[in-house]
Amino acid sequence: MKKTVLRKYAHLIAACGVNVQKGQEVFIQAELDQPEFVQMLVEECYKLKAKKVIVDWSYQPLSKVHYRYRSLSTLSVLDNYEEARWQHYVDVIPCRIYLLSEDPDGLKGINQEKMAKARQKTYPIIKGYRDQIENKCQWCIAAVPGAAWAKKLFPALRTSQAVEKLWEAILSASRVTDDPIAAWDAHNRDLKARCDYLNGLGIRELHYKSSNGTDFSVGMIEQAQFCGGSEKSLQGIVFNPNIPSEECFISPMRGMAEGIVYATKPLSYQGQLIENFWIRFREGKAVEWHAEKNNELLTKLIEMDEGSAYLGECALVPFNSPINETGLLFYNTLFDENACCHLALGMGFADTIRDYQNKTLDECRSLGVNDSMVHEDFMIGSADLSVDALVADGSFVPIFRNGTWAF
Repeated sequence: MKKTVLRKYAHLIAACGVNVQKGQEVFIQAELDQPEFVQMLVEECYKLKAKKVIVDWSYQPLSKVHYRYRSLSTLSVLDNYEEARWQHYVDVIPCRIYLLSEDPDGLKGINQEKMAKARQKTYPIIKGYRDQIENKCQWCIAAVPGAAWAKKLFPALRTSQAVEKLWEAILSASRVTDDPIAAWDAHNRDLKARCDYLNGLGIRELHYKSSNGTDFSVGMIEQAQFCGGSEKSLQGIVFNPNIPSEECFISPMRGMAEGIVYATKPLSYQGQLIENFWIRFREGKAVEWHAEKNNELLTKLIEMDEGSAYLGECALVPFNSPINETGLLFYNTLFDENACCHLALGMGFADTIRDYQNKTLDECRSLGVNDSMVHEDFMIGSADLSVDALVADGSFVPIFRNGTWAF
């Protein structure tokens, strides 16, 4: 891939993704796959007057080694230096960038029970820090190709060719055009216009139906609103948390979901794929489920904590989205969730509550925003999905027909 194009992408992530401000610190989390691009990204952050840029490298095979040899008690402790890092986030409110490139099957064979128990032990400590920075910092999730990920998508190609093809797909989906910033400005205006229409309806419930068996309704929080594209932190800084993004999303009312939903794409979770699954909800909670592949892992996800069996997000994405029209199954939630409609198990978003800036996190959650240590999106969009909104006057308004917008 041409360096000039990659430089545009790096600038997009730094300037439009997290929107680095003069004097801010930036923390980047990346795998080992694209060090040259990471260097470009670091440089772009410094060009925007970042005070300091820190890169934390990760490597899936090493994670497997740690979980194999460390005891559960060791894995369950958050050491002093790790807590100090979280306190530093609270003190300085840095930008945080996550560059995804991992192998969708990269943690296959890992001890999932051990991993889940370790996360459950450390999360209560992390949560105390995370809640303090909720909605305050700018963050962005983007992607670069990894060799194993590229070969998963393009198995017939040589590795170098597969990586190049994946670069092309990532850059196209991320709107890296001649002027990426202008392209994102226009895209954000379109998403905002759709959210404004949805928010003007006074939606009380959404009803989903598809020929694959999905027949499902979910209640809305009266004070909630649809959001999409760019967001504004409590510090007053506009940023784009997902590159790419095609969704208009909302956090539903905890405890108000009934019916069954069928996943239409695999879910990549903890370095493994959960495939061909369905979930049945009753009184807002997942009460039955089954996956043809990795059902035990799906069970661990749903049973991670008290909130992981409830919904934290409903997202509307047309089936004819640019990502879906590539014809690619990315095996990566950042892309696949932006290909079609999806739901998320676990944590909801406080910033979907109107006037959340003047409410505490606890107040937002008391209105019905779900709380959990997980937030995992799974895709339910299909070519014939219908979505209808029950609005305040008791009538139904069509939102989706044949998998795409009805307005």
